[in-house]
Amino acid sequence: VIIYGDLPKNKENVIYLSNHQCTVDWIIADMLAIRQNALGHVRYVLKDGLKWLPLYGWYFSQHGGVYVKRSANFNEKEMREKLRAQMKAETPMYLVIFPEGTRYNPEIPKVIADSQSFAEKEGLAILKHVLTPRVKATHVAIDTMKDYLDAVYDVTVAYEGTVDHKGQRKLAPSMTEFLCKECPRVHIFIDRIELKDIPEEQMYMRRWLHERFEIKDKLLIEFYDAKDSKRRNKFPGKSVHSKLSLKKTLPSLLFLGGLTASMLLTESGRKLYVKTWIYGTLIGCLWVSIKP
Repeated sequence: VIIYGDLPKNKENVIYLSNHQCTVDWIIADMLAIRQNALGHVRYVLKDGLKWLPLYGWYFSQHGGVYVKRSANFNEKEMREKLRAQMKAETPMYLVIFPEGTRYNPEIPKVIADSQSFAEKEGLAILKHVLTPRVKATHVAIDTMKDYLDAVYDVTVAYEGTVDHKGQRKLAPSMTEFLCKECPRVHIFIDRIELKDIPEEQMYMRRWLHERFEIKDKLLIEFYDAKDSKRRNKFPGKSVHSKLSLKKTLPSLLFLGGLTASMLLTESGRKLYVKTWIYGTLIGCLWVSIKP
């Protein structure tokens, strides 16, 4: 894990804005949070369909996650109420938002072309390595929690090994590929932004957010397309090769691994494991359909 910019060492209530390219992006937020001793503070703004994920859909909802629908179906009131409930409960917030709304996938050029066409139509800069960001969820989150937050983290993520032999960007690693070390390094650029530097009106915040994504795009152009090959596969500026100590990772591995193994090694444990997935999924889906 190669970190650029400034990652605060202390716990903070923040909104985390990042580019989005694969499922590993969810874990990147955890990677940064654990370095601030704030791993349990991570919450997500998720697209509505993910609430039906077996077990996880219910878990994210109960852990302070916010499910939102896209475009015209976006329910601003519902999101504000969920965030206010979290603030009232004094819930620590490391709220992760992917403003692009969907993944940047080089293998689906139509999505990229539509995003660029929309930017051109709206008089916004056309972006190459990220999609045109949507402002609604970001605006609602910042506006609702402005007196609760310490800062906004603007995070840009790039994965090594995601350029083909022709120099063209290819699909970011899947979770399996990442865990099997097919992506040797992940580069993370962090910019901590004070709330006072962010415009409050949605119209102006939209322009500000797009400008932040222009900065991301320039960083990614440098990473993927720099004419000088020595400048590729890294962001400009100083970096830190960030490692975690075993005391931050080994206890949870032993606990989870031991618990899972003890269940799978006995017949009664395997039955319980399967029933947990089946009935947990059914009850979870029923729960989020009533109380998302």
